[in-house]
Amino acid sequence: MARVTPTRIHRLASVLGGLVLGAFVAVGLLAAPASAHANLLGTDPANGSVVSQPPEQIVLTFSEPVRLIPDRITVVAPDGEPVPLGEPRVEGTDVVVPVERVTTMGTYLVSYRVISQDSHPVGGSITYSVGAPSEPPELPDQSEELTEPAVAAAMSINKFVGYAGLVLVVGPAVMLAVLWPRRLSRRGATRLVWAGLGLIGVSTVVAMWVQAPYSTGQGLFEASMADLREVFASTYGTALVVRLGVLVSAALLLRPLLAGHATRSDLLLLGGLGVAGMSTWSFTGHSIASPIPAVSVVVNTVHVAAAAFWIGGLVVLAGFLLRLASERELGVILPEWSRWAALSVSGLLLAGLIMAVVEIGPPEALWTTRYGLLLLGKIILVAVVIAVAGYSRKLVRQRLGASRPGAMRLAVIAEAVVLAGVLAVSAVLVQTTPGRTEAAAPPVSDRTDFVTSLESPLYQLEVTVDPASQGSNTVHLYAYDLDGEPQRVEEWTATATLPEGEIEAMEIPLLALTDNHALGDIVLPAEGDWEFRFTLRLSDIDQAAVVATVPID
Repeated sequence: MARVTPTRIHRLASVLGGLVLGAFVAVGLLAAPASAHANLLGTDPANGSVVSQPPEQIVLTFSEPVRLIPDRITVVAPDGEPVPLGEPRVEGTDVVVPVERVTTMGTYLVSYRVISQDSHPVGGSITYSVGAPSEPPELPDQSEELTEPAVAAAMSINKFVGYAGLVLVVGPAVMLAVLWPRRLSRRGATRLVWAGLGLIGVSTVVAMWVQAPYSTGQGLFEASMADLREVFASTYGTALVVRLGVLVSAALLLRPLLAGHATRSDLLLLGGLGVAGMSTWSFTGHSIASPIPAVSVVVNTVHVAAAAFWIGGLVVLAGFLLRLASERELGVILPEWSRWAALSVSGLLLAGLIMAVVEIGPPEALWTTRYGLLLLGKIILVAVVIAVAGYSRKLVRQRLGASRPGAMRLAVIAEAVVLAGVLAVSAVLVQTTPGRTEAAAPPVSDRTDFVTSLESPLYQLEVTVDPASQGSNTVHLYAYDLDGEPQRVEEWTATATLPEGEIEAMEIPLLALTDNHALGDIVLPAEGDWEFRFTLRLSDIDQAAVVATVPID
């Protein structure tokens, strides 16, 4: 067997570290645009619909309760001017937006941005038309991205920093409490714990700051104090404040442990604080919005705790114990560590399996959604780590770990570095729409309505055929005089024929909804270019017909 030297160890660590960092950056760039974690299930008026009277309120129905962002629901009139709105309110999963009375006919744009239960922004727009469709207005300064790329990247990187800090606190602290030889200096492991506390503190403060532009869709440095206050008032902000409180308390109570004279009561209190602190990661992520939030919060906390101990313990082993402990000491430490690590891995896998079942939803979401593909990548990395861990356990069982600490250290470094990659993927996963949510999103139809404007010597006619496809279709007709004012119609007549298919003219039964608006339904049995003929009688002697060719697919 080739001799394991420090140079080889460092070279392997550098290569693995580079691969993990590159994978993290690539995955982060690919996953950053997806951030909406709640679905818009429906609206009233319906998206793309035509109503005869202006609505008094607009209702947006989501798949879960959402939180409003001040001034982030806008209605734009056909002339591009904003429509005055009342105070929006949340009623269960509905967002109700009162609308002041308007008289302008045409297409209105409704733009919305709210926050889902798991603290992620949900945004988009719908349109509806009053009287007749028109060219949809544009929302001023509307960005194509739901979240600024720099903000999305900052969120994922900061999540990773927080996880890294947790690893450096939990793993070394537990190792100092139960597996640290008395004769060895505790300085190195103690520094890791203080560094971890610092990373958690910094990441928590940064999370509060970045959440503001993340919620509002602004740039990284564009959030106002009002935006920050909204973050503090949310469940997300409360969880972060609790985390900071736990962090301060833990910093005070860790001193006896780090000095080597912690009592049993000190350890129990620290354990309780640790559980409380680690649960805050569950309250700022997917778990709080899962179908079974209580179970998900507990399971995710177990998952985080097991990962933090396993990775942190590996860092202590590779950095200190395998380098400084004697062969006799390693003979005691390594079997005990192997048992602790096996317990952590079992908890990690069981909790991970439960979380995956909850968050993935239907099995096909595992390979058809971004979340599922990221989860598959994480599973592959974990499988690699378990294989390396199996090699480490083999060395321990054969009592070779203590006598060949170089080989053991190489395996432990490989475990720790690949697990750092698992943390990186996890940091991206918590920013990615869960598979259950993406799979449950209403399908995006590739069908488009047919809209055209026809003109005769007597009138203008706006025609909408919805959805302009084979099968059942709805026809809307809006009549205007040559000056564009609503035109009263005494009688409406319409037929549809498919010349190339030798289908005879089919009458379209029409119902007059208003003086200038008629509605009809027709079932078109075949695809092709259908000829629709509309005859409007305006008076006893004034009548004219217009024809439109409507492609049906």
